[in-house]
Amino acid sequence: MLAAALPVLGLAACSGSGSGSASSEAAATSSGPASQAASPAVSPPASAVTQQQALVSVIKQVLPSVVEIRTSAGLGSGVVFDAGGDIVTNAHVVGTATTFQVLMSSSTAPMKATLVGSYPPDDLAVVKVTGAKNLRPAVFGNSAELQVGDIVLAIGNPLGLQSSVTDGIVSAVGRIVSEPATSDSPGATLPDTIQTSAAINPGNSGGALVNLAAQVVGIPTLAAVDQQEGGAAPGIGFAISSNTVTNIAGQLVKTGHVTSSHRSALGVTVTTVVGPNGQPAGVGIVSVTPGGQAAKAGLRQGDVITAINGTPTPDTQTLAGVLAALSPGQTVTVAITQPGGATATIKVTLGQLPGS
Repeated sequence: MLAAALPVLGLAACSGSGSGSASSEAAATSSGPASQAASPAVSPPASAVTQQQALVSVIKQVLPSVVEIRTSAGLGSGVVFDAGGDIVTNAHVVGTATTFQVLMSSSTAPMKATLVGSYPPDDLAVVKVTGAKNLRPAVFGNSAELQVGDIVLAIGNPLGLQSSVTDGIVSAVGRIVSEPATSDSPGATLPDTIQTSAAINPGNSGGALVNLAAQVVGIPTLAAVDQQEGGAAPGIGFAISSNTVTNIAGQLVKTGHVTSSHRSALGVTVTTVVGPNGQPAGVGIVSVTPGGQAAKAGLRQGDVITAINGTPTPDTQTLAGVLAALSPGQTVTVAITQPGGATATIKVTLGQLPGS
């Protein structure tokens, strides 16, 4: 599925489905003259040494807080949320499972875990391990302070390779991206994601995106796929911002449910309508929530939404992306085509997306 800012890219959720394998490439040898003198070793500049030391320090601090989560359908990663055994991960990692095996970075014996709660609209879930000792909760940073160019590390279990680390930078902030639906996940439109060049591969989902202060600033979730070439798009991955993670996970830990999504909703069930040319032509209203904001404003079953605040909405994915950028309580203009062909523009005060 396409992110609004990436017209030629699809996105793939990065949960794994088994162990991966590593390959190595033999070093090339030289057949030059034996008398040729070897080049003297060049010491790296002091700034490079300092950065390397910083990276090593961050990894040592954060690695114990990142776990591997196994289900019957595959594997993914998680981050220790608190000392009570709560672990935050992606909803698409847990899927429909309610029991799990969790492997800590320092252990070879998995622990049993159960589902605390899941919130698919933000692709987040919490599982809880029992009997775990000396858990090291991660420190979550303020993702609102991230800047493009910040160095970040992605820590997780890509392709089943436990405790793997990749590095990169923050490429963009505030992205709105859509992830595809799968047999275990309905898919989701995610607001306020972090785009990063740190490699994110299957199995990284639910792990940690970390800054140089050893703070978790995001949960790696998606990798881009080049639909033209048919393969991965290197250097384009997305993570759910830590501010979203701590808010949603905190609610799940407290009650097992999300009571306040902080996301806007129209209060309608919709489907993409195809025009005479076979192309998406708008979003048809299948049903209207009784007493909801759309019903109060006069939207009806059969109406086709063609734009919100002047932004065209040719399909449901685009509509979800537009709503993800808006806030509950905000008043917007909704352009519609009615069943008889007449057009109208209606003002709607947005409601809040229901919790879990």
